[in-house]
Amino acid sequence: MSPTPPVNSFKDLLMKLRPSRLVALVALASAALSGRTPVAHAAADPNASFYDLKTTTLDGKPADLGQYRGKVALVVNVASKCGYTPQYTGLEKLHRELSSKGVAVLGFPSNDFGGQEPGTAAEIQEFCRLKYDVTFPLFEKVVTKAGPSQSPIYAFLATSGSLPGWNFGKYVIGKDGKIVGFFPSKVTPESPELRAAIDKALAAN
Repeated sequence: MSPTPPVNSFKDLLMKLRPSRLVALVALASAALSGRTPVAHAAADPNASFYDLKTTTLDGKPADLGQYRGKVALVVNVASKCGYTPQYTGLEKLHRELSSKGVAVLGFPSNDFGGQEPGTAAEIQEFCRLKYDVTFPLFEKVVTKAGPSQSPIYAFLATSGSLPGWNFGKYVIGKDGKIVGFFPSKVTPESPELRAAIDKALAAN
């Protein structure tokens, strides 16, 4: 077998990559720039719905997400000590503005990124109430990252092909419980692109 000739440049390296590997590298670079964590596309049940899931509220009570069926949900992994924490203001404003129109803002505290949600449920609840006057629903602290401890909520959301790369990643869920969009942390609650996705989901049958 003849020896492999040396790679003399980055261009030569790209030329030697198989197309499938090149596509994978481009996807990873794109994900890094967009602030999301790429995940393998699981074989999702086409009939599965976010509103089939059950969880627990921040104060420890059982919560059936089926209560939001027929609404558009904005699902956010929140944290109290993050540079994006002031987005609570915009999320609460969106909740007060659009809840009567069929939009549910749902917050899921997580300590996954930078240890920025270290508090107990009571501490998180008090912080959100006193600092941002949060009235939208908050649920128990979850693990968003892939692995054996991942919350079933985020295992379902991962079927979109994206997981949050940091706190305050946002999923728009349609009235039927299907994931219709993911927006990374830097996309604020006031962003036109997020509002457009919510409006489109509201207009859908």
